[in-house]
Amino acid sequence: MFKGVPTLTQLNLRLLNAKNPRTFANGLVLLQQEQRNKATSAKTSWQQLEADANHSKVDVDVYSQEELVKRAKFGHTGKEVQQKIAAEKKLRTPPLLNLVFANRKLSFYDPASGPKQKERHDKLHREQEQRNAEDVLFDMFASEETGLISMGKFLAGLKTTGIRRNDPRVRELMDNLKRVHKLNNYETGSSAETQHLNRETFKAVVAPNIVLIAKAFRQQFVIPDFSSFVKDIEEIYGRCKDNTLGKLADYIPQLARYSPNMWGVSICTVDGQRYSIGDVEEPFTLQSCSKPLTYAIALEKLGPKVVHSYVGQEPSGRNFNELVLDQNKKPHNPMINAGAILTCSLMSALVKPDMTSAEIFDYTMSWFKRLTGGEYIGFNNAVFLSEREAADRNYALGFYMRENKCFPKRTNLKEVMDYYFQCCSMETNCEAMSVIAASLANGGICPTTEEKVFRPEVVRDVLSIMHSCGTYDYSGQFAFKVGLPAKSGVSGGMMLVIPNVMGIFAWSPPLDHLGNTVRGLQFCEELVNTFNFHRYDNLKHLSNKKDPRKHRYETKGLSIVNLLFSAASGDVTALRRHRLSGMDITLADYDGRTALHLAASEGHLECVKFLLEHCHVPHNPKDRWGNMPVDEAENFSHSHVVEFLKSWAEKAGNAPAECTPEAVISKTQADEEICSTSDLDHSIASSPIPSPEPEVRATSPVPSEAGSTASTVSVDKTKPGL
Repeated sequence: MFKGVPTLTQLNLRLLNAKNPRTFANGLVLLQQEQRNKATSAKTSWQQLEADANHSKVDVDVYSQEELVKRAKFGHTGKEVQQKIAAEKKLRTPPLLNLVFANRKLSFYDPASGPKQKERHDKLHREQEQRNAEDVLFDMFASEETGLISMGKFLAGLKTTGIRRNDPRVRELMDNLKRVHKLNNYETGSSAETQHLNRETFKAVVAPNIVLIAKAFRQQFVIPDFSSFVKDIEEIYGRCKDNTLGKLADYIPQLARYSPNMWGVSICTVDGQRYSIGDVEEPFTLQSCSKPLTYAIALEKLGPKVVHSYVGQEPSGRNFNELVLDQNKKPHNPMINAGAILTCSLMSALVKPDMTSAEIFDYTMSWFKRLTGGEYIGFNNAVFLSEREAADRNYALGFYMRENKCFPKRTNLKEVMDYYFQCCSMETNCEAMSVIAASLANGGICPTTEEKVFRPEVVRDVLSIMHSCGTYDYSGQFAFKVGLPAKSGVSGGMMLVIPNVMGIFAWSPPLDHLGNTVRGLQFCEELVNTFNFHRYDNLKHLSNKKDPRKHRYETKGLSIVNLLFSAASGDVTALRRHRLSGMDITLADYDGRTALHLAASEGHLECVKFLLEHCHVPHNPKDRWGNMPVDEAENFSHSHVVEFLKSWAEKAGNAPAECTPEAVISKTQADEEICSTSDLDHSIASSPIPSPEPEVRATSPVPSEAGSTASTVSVDKTKPGL
């Protein structure tokens, strides 16, 4: 802890539920007694501390008479400090902060004395956290008038985080709702999903899935602010919809029957957050989008050494159905027709040599269904027959490879070709394909069922080939512009994988001259222009792109910590680096303390000079106790710093007046986005932190943790927690 920094973080965490101003002073005494006696964690629970504080008979004043005289020059007394702190505490909603802080508690020592005690302590902590989460969720959505919670409202709030009602991970919750509805004799005027439940019933309903639900409302998913991300996706989708270029594929009659106006996009993150817009349930055939999946199955069963002894790994530089092999007389890669046909021969001859053609087809479809988490995978027999009738070039590729002895022994070319056409004719939709893409982004684990389908090494090899060879002859330009692994198909599909983040599938039948969907390509390019998803985007210094993986205030909070630590440790080089990176040097912490406060209290004259002379920060900001940097230097007897600050104040020609740090009154880009939101429920449901009243927030000199995420819109007090 820095010298001269009266931080009250630990006490504030334990006194969030305090109800009278005296609790703060009494809590200080209790905390000191606790540290001296090393009391156990059970005796220092929030409830025990509150009870002791409320019933204590000890009359303790915060400041002595000598301290009050000393602080008189700052224009307030200890009692006024108490009143300010009590006013700030009114801005908080303790249950909601319990939910947020449950994930952020800092422990400076382990109360457990052994493995068994530690395991018991962790179990009790998890159970307590679960009970707290259930109560907090109820308080967030319950009505003050009826004391009941509307499950329709709760499920709508859950949807804004990306979790749908049909998600397999909340199946128990939905089943429990149906049971409760049945026990209530199917009360008229409501369905199972629109019931109004009391606290105990609600806790019983959500208990099986409370871990996932609490994680969603704590915004701990890979995309924490999912609603804001969805807005950007909708804007990109709308711009791509106006693109009328391209034409339908006509070499297969069934593909030419799609409407050129169809356009759909589905997204699934590695945490199972889902969003879809457009024609996402319209069925279409996989075509070339099946090639990376069959290649993955072959790698999983045979290993890369065996597979790549038959098929190469290099881009061909030729057309996808070109009659050509590489210098080793092998297909160039598994993403072109020749390589995909050879991969199918490996499946039938080496993976499952004893299976019949029907069995190997069912075997492959079962893998595809596991990747989709049980969503729709079918088969279009009409497209299969059309593919087989218009397959002269593909048969020519097969005979050419057989002539060059590319196939493994005991390969039946006719069965292999039928198997290849069957894989291309499997039918699905955008919803299912986005889950497949997310499974590849998640290292082979399906995000909705959490089933491990492929090994991570297999997925790594598949994505590498997709990155260099996934979009036909456009692969080089796509890797340059988008920088992400993708695979397109002549049916209009585009599967985009953002490793460790999400999978996206875009579908629109009109194609360009290279066979890629026009709208899909535009969507991918605009996506990386908006977000820093390109594999070579600089995540630290790239400021013109958004990073949806971070909380909207996460970057600012880390910046404050790094800045204040640099000032307190006297690291002028670090301060110079922060300034060069464009950071706001006037940022303040919870207590309103700036970098100048810390540098002055620690006596780092060089840092003080740098902040004033080069960064031009205000020389007279006040913290929550009314202290200015010169007061901090005086309190700790840093005379050289005091002299410099006083001379600087005289040079500036300004009397020491109150100066609120710029970071407190300025709005961030995220604040502007919240304030411009017209839909109150939508903006509120995106974050579980309540918004204080605008006029109260304006008078607070320091942003609290809750206030830092606050919107300036007014809050309906009939909706607790929202």
